[in-house]
Amino acid sequence: MGIVYDDNKRIFHLKSRTTSYIFQADHRGYLIHLYWGRPISDGDLTQFLPIIERPFSPMTDANEPYFSLDVVAQEYPGYGTSDYRQPAYQMSFKDGSTAAELLYQSHRTFAGKSRLEGLPATYVESDDEATTLEITLLDPISQMEVCLSYTVYESLGAIIRSVRYVNRGEQKVQLLRTLSASVDFHHQSLEWIQLSGAWAKERWLHRNSLAPGIQSVESRRGSSSHQHNPFIALVESSTTEDRGDAYGFSFVYSGNFLASVEVDQHQTTRVSMGINPFDFKWLLEPGESFQTPEVVMVYSNEGLGGMSRQYHKLYRTRLARGQYRDQVRPILVNNWEATYFDFNEEKIVSLADEAKDMGIELFVLDDGWFGKRDNDRTSLGDWFENRSKLPNGLAGLAKELNDRDLKFGLWLEPEMVSVESELYQAHPDWCLHIPNRRRTEGRFQLILDLSRQEVCDALIEKLSGVLSSAPISYVKWDMNRNMTEIGSAGLPPERQRETAHRYMLGLYHVLETITERFPHILFESCSGGGGRFDPGMLHYMPQTWTSDNSDAIERLKIQYGTSLVYPVSSMGAHVTAVPNHQVHRHTPLSTRGDVALSGNFGYELDLTKMTEAEKMLVQQQIKQCKDVRHLTFNGDFYRLSSPFEGNETAWMFVSEDQDEALVFWIKVLAEPAEPLRRLKLRGLDLATVYVEQATGMTLHGDTLMHAGVQIPVTLGDFQSVSWHFKRVTKA
Repeated sequence: MGIVYDDNKRIFHLKSRTTSYIFQADHRGYLIHLYWGRPISDGDLTQFLPIIERPFSPMTDANEPYFSLDVVAQEYPGYGTSDYRQPAYQMSFKDGSTAAELLYQSHRTFAGKSRLEGLPATYVESDDEATTLEITLLDPISQMEVCLSYTVYESLGAIIRSVRYVNRGEQKVQLLRTLSASVDFHHQSLEWIQLSGAWAKERWLHRNSLAPGIQSVESRRGSSSHQHNPFIALVESSTTEDRGDAYGFSFVYSGNFLASVEVDQHQTTRVSMGINPFDFKWLLEPGESFQTPEVVMVYSNEGLGGMSRQYHKLYRTRLARGQYRDQVRPILVNNWEATYFDFNEEKIVSLADEAKDMGIELFVLDDGWFGKRDNDRTSLGDWFENRSKLPNGLAGLAKELNDRDLKFGLWLEPEMVSVESELYQAHPDWCLHIPNRRRTEGRFQLILDLSRQEVCDALIEKLSGVLSSAPISYVKWDMNRNMTEIGSAGLPPERQRETAHRYMLGLYHVLETITERFPHILFESCSGGGGRFDPGMLHYMPQTWTSDNSDAIERLKIQYGTSLVYPVSSMGAHVTAVPNHQVHRHTPLSTRGDVALSGNFGYELDLTKMTEAEKMLVQQQIKQCKDVRHLTFNGDFYRLSSPFEGNETAWMFVSEDQDEALVFWIKVLAEPAEPLRRLKLRGLDLATVYVEQATGMTLHGDTLMHAGVQIPVTLGDFQSVSWHFKRVTKA
């Protein structure tokens, strides 16, 4: 496994446990894509290259009339020299032209994986985990050098791609399009899956057949967005959760992105992914370089479930970092839906008393603790304590919580500034803006210009002061608006369209610095819930608030869709009050608990208003969470029944050694004459005997997987059932 190179035919064969990926540097210097799919033995597939005349497809060489870039599958295609499909790159030169042609120059392979400068990325802990291939291409006219990077994780089954541009010429070059990966499939008999939605309904799963033309998802909002996620998958029409081909593409970036699929005139398919070319331009002076973020490509012949589990393990263990990467997360309570802005220290301490009695481990103080923040119109950027609410400050409140054996967590929205704030009055030019244009506000706030080093430095200093002022164990890092008037006072006119990407580089610098300074803090990303749930943020913060919509029934689709690529260990999931604050639905507390247990478990409600019966059930849920969170955190995740296809949802977790399994089944609406149903489980050891912990029911793994478990008849809407199996013995 790793990377095998045929020196005679200049063929590269990238091999992992689950896939082969093959391409050739041909005699002309073009990189020709040959194969991606199940592992195969042969690397020389050049006999499959098309040798046929295609009218209106220009030939690059009159001596080879049957070769055209408009027809052949490529690794990193350009535009303007005979390929009319979507290019991976485009540049503008001094003479105004945009045609370029990158040709193979050399390559090198090495064990391990290099870090990406200034960008989040997957990594290795030992060089024997992965092998990297770097291919150097050159446009001989402009002397633009491009390095294509491919890293193969042999055991995890992923291929990681990124691109680095270096201007080796003597003139300035404008980069107009710098995608991180392009893959040409040799047919169009595929369907594509996207995760799209809106605020409060993020990452719904959409699956459609490909059609001629371009199908795409993208963000132009300055963040990865609630509306579309930087992930797509291509699958066969027959692909299911358990079987069939699935090709995943996930972009490790938190800003504007493009993920597109083009089906051309000859029914071949091109997938492109990278920074969105819309409103993007990057000036490269002679000698300067530009690094693209990376795309994580995963192939599975075990259906969508197999693809997901590959992503889950990679992102949980080789994307997330820090002290909490391998630790189960504390059970928390957040005061937001209990108090909103209206609280004082006495109210917080009363909630903490209830939390202590119930077995909660972490108390999170949400918005409203700083400046003059009594509503969402003021004080962002003024990160000093509101002493009218907290007379003893953060340190005093933290002591009260710690005395109750509760860790202390804090909400922050560091990237924003309120117009009504001391910070804005002192530095009105520190926000993203365009001179003489309106400064459009969202949630009565503007965005700090993190493309500027002085703004990043000031933010790092202020945050370091806050996080050093008290024993803070957790930070919820929020971001509640998207970009408008994208301009920077710190950039010249010819670099203004670099602002959005420079903002992301600045943000990543801030995150890298803060998380390194405070390694003991568990950071959770948030953006109005799930508006920035992407691999880029997971590199710095191992979990994300999945959605502001905490209704258990709505969360079925949100968490199901999210699980297609992101591990359960990354999903924040809380039990909240009824009627639910987003959709005003009443659901049983038991169902709310079962859905939230399939994530990083917590509560977001007024514990002082619960009945004694509810408190007892909460105590049971907390005990259950402590018993099973190792399993939901590290276990293999199997989706059993989709909320997008019917009235029921089911999923399960299986320990890596197959000793233990946890199963959840949730019904949405009651129905008359409810049928008797069985739920077939997955991922178990066929020969093992398992015992269900609550009932004592004992069954073999093969029985549970082939015959299933009987689903009890439930009365009423929004009901749930769970089973917890442990190994008894091997047969």
